[in-house]
Amino acid sequence: MTDSPWYHGIMLILMMIAFIGLWIWAWSRKRKKEFHEASLLPLEEDDGNIPVEENEKD
Repeated sequence: MTDSPWYHGIMLILMMIAFIGLWIWAWSRKRKKEFHEASLLPLEEDDGNIPVEENEKD
């Protein structure tokens, strides 16, 4: 590895861009359905059904 300040600066900027991109991807509205389905996995019965209350609001 290089101890050049330019190298460290460029790597810092690339890491910040990657972090912000990942954050935007994770919080996008397109992912809401997938996260909702994943949140219900612990409630899933052995037969694959998820108990649903009649008054459930999404």
